[in-house]
Amino acid sequence: MIKDNIIIIKNEIIEALKKSGRNENEASLIAVSKTKPVNMIKEAYDCGMRDFGENKVQELVDKYDRLPNDIRWHLIGHLQTNKVKYIIDKAYLIHSVDSYKLAKEISKEALKKNVTANILIEVNVASEESKYGVSVEECESLIILISKLPGICIKGLMTVAPFVKNEEDNRLVFRKLKQLFIDIKEKNIDNVFMEIMSMGMSGDYRVAVEEGATYVRVGTKIFGERNYNL
Repeated sequence: MIKDNIIIIKNEIIEALKKSGRNENEASLIAVSKTKPVNMIKEAYDCGMRDFGENKVQELVDKYDRLPNDIRWHLIGHLQTNKVKYIIDKAYLIHSVDSYKLAKEISKEALKKNVTANILIEVNVASEESKYGVSVEECESLIILISKLPGICIKGLMTVAPFVKNEEDNRLVFRKLKQLFIDIKEKNIDNVFMEIMSMGMSGDYRVAVEEGATYVRVGTKIFGERNYNL
């Protein structure tokens, strides 16, 4: 099942890239493995997946030592400052930085471990009260502040779009993030490398790719419904 799902999703990503005139290698799939057991992640790994996304620090840490070391772990959930030290040298990319306070903690722990933390700035494009993320209007000023911190490299932007039944309903959200991405890239801010747009999940990843996503985060369509009782 997992293998078939991955093949279908990767083919759909390629089709969406072609539809938007992009090259086949311009968007990558992150398998969102939160709440999923090691054996299911290993099954996806054996199908060629190397990028896996976790929401919770403890879950990422638990799985880190039990799975192959060439996995690229993405921390995609909200990150509390007191948990940064546990994943600073384990996360390939932190997608969810939305405050200067959090960035300062990441910088501090990165210097302690002598690593550079690659991060994305999470933007609450749709201004949903229930979601984390900096506003579109405040994003650039936050990036300028964070860009001056040592031990951090800003790689791009991330958003969690609203839950919708029709993926087309999120097209404008993705388009707005793309425009913000372009605007910031054109500023050529030191230590800011606008290379990554992390947007699109199980319900809307095709539209996200059409609008410029370089990473899509898909869980349910790969692994099935989540078990939140774990």
